[in-house]
Amino acid sequence: MVEQIAANPQWFWITLGGLLLAAEMLGASGYLLWSGVSAVVVGMVVWLLPQLAWEWQGAIFAVMTIAVAYLWWYWLRKRPTSAGSGSQVLNQRNRQLIGTRATLTEPMHNGVGRINIGDSSWRAQANEDLPIGTEVEVVAVEGVTLVIRAIIR
Repeated sequence: MVEQIAANPQWFWITLGGLLLAAEMLGASGYLLWSGVSAVVVGMVVWLLPQLAWEWQGAIFAVMTIAVAYLWWYWLRKRPTSAGSGSQVLNQRNRQLIGTRATLTEPMHNGVGRINIGDSSWRAQANEDLPIGTEVEVVAVEGVTLVIRAIIR
């Protein structure tokens, strides 16, 4: 088997690249992706230059893997996140409600009451007492209490 690998080193590198790319699908956070791509590229270089020694093949693979992984890290660091503030409120239902408008179904006494948003009832706080039917907007969250203000039309 070693003789076959020595006779066809390009297939070794292409197979290694394929295995690394398959392993990446199991969730290696991108590192094996670039190692696999580097191995496939080395396989193509060896196919074009069959007289290239094993030592040089390994060195090219190592340098390419490190260089491409660094470039990938650098690109990810500089790229603007598309999620923006959305990722900061992921799984924080109360913070996702900021900006939501609703109509009071119960009056607020001493600036405290409850508000129904969707199928949930939330404790609400306002600067003033508000009657039933007032349209309000959630402006902040303090713990599990929604801070609301009346919308003046």
